[in-house]
Amino acid sequence: MVSDHSHRVGFVFLSIFSIEGGIQSYVKDVLTAYAAQPTSPPADIYILRDQPTDLNPLAPEDKFTFYYFGSYSANIGRLKLAWLILQNMRRRQYSRLVCGHMLLTPLLNPLCQWFGSALTVMTYGKEVWQAVPPRQQKALQQADTIWTISRYSRDLACQANDLNPDKFHMLPCVVDGDAFTPGPAKPPLVEQYGLHHHRVLMTVARLWSGDIYKGVDVTIRALPQILKSFPQVKYLVVGRGDDQPRLAQMAQDLGVGDRVVFAGFVSDEALVEHYRLADVYVMPSKEGFGIVYLEAMACGVPTLSGDDDGSADPLQDGKVGWRVPHRDPKAVAHACIEILQGQDQRCDGAWLRQQTLENFSPLSLQKAFKDLVVS
Repeated sequence: MVSDHSHRVGFVFLSIFSIEGGIQSYVKDVLTAYAAQPTSPPADIYILRDQPTDLNPLAPEDKFTFYYFGSYSANIGRLKLAWLILQNMRRRQYSRLVCGHMLLTPLLNPLCQWFGSALTVMTYGKEVWQAVPPRQQKALQQADTIWTISRYSRDLACQANDLNPDKFHMLPCVVDGDAFTPGPAKPPLVEQYGLHHHRVLMTVARLWSGDIYKGVDVTIRALPQILKSFPQVKYLVVGRGDDQPRLAQMAQDLGVGDRVVFAGFVSDEALVEHYRLADVYVMPSKEGFGIVYLEAMACGVPTLSGDDDGSADPLQDGKVGWRVPHRDPKAVAHACIEILQGQDQRCDGAWLRQQTLENFSPLSLQKAFKDLVVS
């Protein structure tokens, strides 16, 4: 990484610490990897919706100075954010601003143009898969670099928004191999979910009616065929949302209501114990990347994804998992049966974990930063 310590870098985000989510987790990983680089310049971190009282696992961190605006009303917070960035750019002349969300590009791109600073935009997935509004698209086209999580997201963003693929730099999602580890299923959880003497399929996903691409409905439709080969199968669905009643009714209508267990919300701390319940992690989805695949595989759980999305990266183009048409219950059933038979190398939990951590550990993200020009 090339840097000039006379300059600082500004990172600007909507939220990092006030809510839990895949993007927020990824941002914390990126900032941790940035801080680990001895040549990366000091950075100011602006967070529109967070407050100083939010738990910040990155502090204290000598490389970062944090500015929070969540204690103000929405409009006042945006004004104070814009004013402080403007004043700091006038005083320090940031070498680069890193925009952490597309919604912030109409503010940051003009500032970079006026002050001659480089602009980096972070993208994650479906927010750039279609043409974005004109001011956002102009910012993407004028950005010096774009950081993204997968080849799939890069390719769709380029096609939809007329972008140069050479501007993109891959910063993949990673998994903490110390937190997500294989282990035996805990008897209290087995008892809680009624999993004694059952093989377990599992999905971790939001159950939102506007977010059915996660494929829980497809897996439910695949269950009757799976049960013909493995009668003692249950499907554990971890997550909550307004689509759960529809999914539960679908299971009843298909005669598999007693085989689908809705676990509801599970905290991050308890998630690893739930992965350890699973024989198969199944999510035939349409993901920008899919960090849950990494979490499952780090726990040694064989994994199934869709075959036309960003999961190609964590599943290493099918080397370490099964990729099937994401709305095809027959393909999902066939793959699940094959996994439950356990004859494929991709069912070897120790090998699966080793392959995953070699390519998607925090250390691998730090290595990705070494080739990245930040200042």
